Amino acid sequence: MTVNKKYRYTVRGFDQPWTLIASRHGMSQLIYPPHLASLAGLEQAITHNEGQIEDRGLFVEFGIIDLLEQYFAGRPVSFEGVPLDLEGTPFQQSVWMALSQIPHGETWTYTQLANTIGKPSAVRAVGTAVGRNLLPIILPCHRVVGSNGTLTGFRGGLQMKKELLALEGITHMEAVGHQRFRF
Repeated sequence: MTVNKKYRYTVRGFDQPWTLIASRHGMSQLIYPPHLASLAGLEQAITHNEGQIEDRGLFVEFGIIDLLEQYFAGRPVSFEGVPLDLEGTPFQQSVWMALSQIPHGETWTYTQLANTIGKPSAVRAVGTAVGRNLLPIILPCHRVVGSNGTLTGFRGGLQMKKELLALEGITHMEAVGHQRFRF
């Protein structure tokens, strides 16, 4: 049996550490800064790292460090060529791949996303899949908003979602999501 080794490296964004996780096949996680992950109940993602190898070289090879540095500096970037190694159901993966189609500086509604994957009646399931995206920013789930044009939820908190959108020039969004996302 072949073991799929995991590698990690930490980059800075918004002056905070974001942890990258990958296999030799591609990126598998971008973990929020520890204090945000803790507030959002994502402790498992942080502590599930035993046996991971610190290896900057792999992430340089993927080009992800440079792309994230440019993104956090406010420059538009495309993550299209970054290899991915995602674990999820076929439905989740279709939603995650559709996220990559949302252009920098634009937002889509959950309904638009459901229509894009050919499942117009699966809006709630699409929302659940978006919430399980392990590669925020790279697969830009922060660009998905409610049908009324408001910020409705984000695992990193609505403030983080608002800051990510502001980096892309979107500053008119109102945060009206569920209270648990308002940290």
